[in-house]
Amino acid sequence: MTTFTPAPGAASTRAMLARQTAMELRLLLRNGEQVGLTLVIPLLLEFFFNLPVLYSLDCSAGDCRRIDFVVPSILALAVMSAAFTGLAIGTGFERKYAVLKRLGATALPRSVLLLGKTCAVLLLQIVQAALICALGFLLGWQPRGDPLFAIVLIVLGTFTFGGLGLLLAGTVRAEITLAAANLIWLVLLFCGGIAVPLSKYPQGARDVLRYLPSAALSDGLHQVLQAGAGVPLRAWLVLLVWAAVALPAAARWFRWE
Repeated sequence: MTTFTPAPGAASTRAMLARQTAMELRLLLRNGEQVGLTLVIPLLLEFFFNLPVLYSLDCSAGDCRRIDFVVPSILALAVMSAAFTGLAIGTGFERKYAVLKRLGATALPRSVLLLGKTCAVLLLQIVQAALICALGFLLGWQPRGDPLFAIVLIVLGTFTFGGLGLLLAGTVRAEITLAAANLIWLVLLFCGGIAVPLSKYPQGARDVLRYLPSAALSDGLHQVLQAGAGVPLRAWLVLLVWAAVALPAAARWFRWE
């Protein structure tokens, strides 16, 4: 006998995460201009960074084809830009305009909201990484290492920078988030081995900068894709530590409005 007794209650965490990720991805794709910039700007930077006018590479260690350095750098830059700067600014203004306010009255936990946003960015980065690698091949890129190690680095980097971006967006006003996210992006770009190799810095500064999340991601990608190294254990550990701090902190202190 069929009954129609209601069964009120929240959906499982897995179901909420899947639906929230799908919704966040749809919202990302609706913003065509932003998606276009997210996909196109790294490709333009990949082309121009390959020109020998910005800096010279240190070739004392052997082969140093410029494109082999540029592609891992652009992959790291794309992760940082989308998962940190873009996510922080977008979420900050969602809070300002009370887009997230109504979600606070639902059964959706803050942790699921933040994970859904990060997973949506990760899905978009699959397309982004494919385009960056495709252009790299056209420019003569010759990757050497196991691509699976690079994929793990990109996933860890996405959750690390996503946690940092959401922590920033969920704790300060949108205008401050906008300024701080761009400033931090610039610092990590030039001090994290992305735009400028860490070998250009003095040894003391290099020993400190290598523990930045951007440096760990960039260095790990260079080790795998440029040098053909094995498991980038230090880079994985640095990113794991940053993610283990940033994600719980974001879930703890994120404010709906």
